[in-house]
Amino acid sequence: MKHTKQNMSTLITHKKYIDESWDFRKADTKTLTHCFHIYPAMMIPQISARLIDTYGKTAKSLFDPYCGTGTSLVEASIRNMNAIGTDLNPLARLISKCKTTVVDLALLDECITEFNDYSFSLTFDKQQDTPKIIPTFKNIDYWFEASVKEKLGIINAFIQKISDIDSQNFFKVAFSETVRESSWTRNSEFKLYRMSEQQREKFNPNVFGKMQSKLIRNRKGLENYINLIETHNNNIQVDSFNTVAPITKIEKESIDIVVTSPPYGDSRTTVAYGQFSRLANQWLGVEEASQVDKQLMGGQKQNDLIFQHPLLQEIIGKVADKDEKRAKEVASFYADYQKSINNVSQTIKYGGYTCYVVGNRTVKGIKLPTDEITQLFFEANGFKHQETIIRNIPNKRMPKKNSPSNITGKTSTTMNQEYIVVMRKE
Repeated sequence: MKHTKQNMSTLITHKKYIDESWDFRKADTKTLTHCFHIYPAMMIPQISARLIDTYGKTAKSLFDPYCGTGTSLVEASIRNMNAIGTDLNPLARLISKCKTTVVDLALLDECITEFNDYSFSLTFDKQQDTPKIIPTFKNIDYWFEASVKEKLGIINAFIQKISDIDSQNFFKVAFSETVRESSWTRNSEFKLYRMSEQQREKFNPNVFGKMQSKLIRNRKGLENYINLIETHNNNIQVDSFNTVAPITKIEKESIDIVVTSPPYGDSRTTVAYGQFSRLANQWLGVEEASQVDKQLMGGQKQNDLIFQHPLLQEIIGKVADKDEKRAKEVASFYADYQKSINNVSQTIKYGGYTCYVVGNRTVKGIKLPTDEITQLFFEANGFKHQETIIRNIPNKRMPKKNSPSNITGKTSTTMNQEYIVVMRKE
């Protein structure tokens, strides 16, 4: 590839370069079922689509080992590819499954009409015996005002009565966003932070209205998706297996291409997927919803970790010089990450590609070169580096600031670039 100002590329090395054409600043990232639900650090569909079209032109199978809400699965589906994705967060799996499921629109429309009529009737007939299903989890009253909790309970009861499982899941996805937006959570944050007292006094969400608007939005996206894939005969699977453990649900050397965006670091100190999802998971009846972050990569700290790669060992050492506890957290994440890449590597055919969209976060003022570490891990599994494309992040849902020092009030800007690491199995 020739890197010039005309194609908006800045050459760093012959295989690592900045390319602004990957920024997709003006792109509509909410087409089709991509509109369904917000989620932390979502990979935009334009990136997944371009990677598949560039490196998977003849691919018949795609694997996303950290599928989140299923961006790559949707893009594989509309290209009539078979795809499998896995994620440890139950909410992410629900959204991914719903985004790639062909729902019977006639049945769904009956449910939506019934819900709209029912919620409309409740504005005039405030019955005391209206069916409600309200979960009993710790601090529910800390996050939800009493009348909001009642309305969410009514919606929850309605959803549980839907007999068609695909339609019920469709409603659950809309309900999940409604739960979050109706709570006292500061919605600009991923982690659970409660609104100030002044904000809570002014907060008066239209719970039924929120639910209705999300049903309408998602129904439109679903119809567009179904129209696009109606002649396809591919298979999309969403699973819950952990790639840090040996992968038994995918045959070895059966995957043509991996397109994914792994976590940038352990969930507790980086992007808190579990905290973001907790309230929705609790309303949806997920057991141990508060423990999701601990189950993700790096969630369990490991001691005395030694890496064979000098670069990684050097970085861990620099963090340890400033804070041994944080160094163990960083090392624990990379230990799990290495195991995951080892296992993912075995599923890929010779000649197949992996495309990892990663972020280089900063810990204790030290930049962690996750793109280079990703490359090293794959090279140890017989892959050859093709290129690393550096893109700016103009539209990815990320926290604007974090606290890398873990000192209250001391923040720094978070990642504003991503690195697309492309490897080929030799």
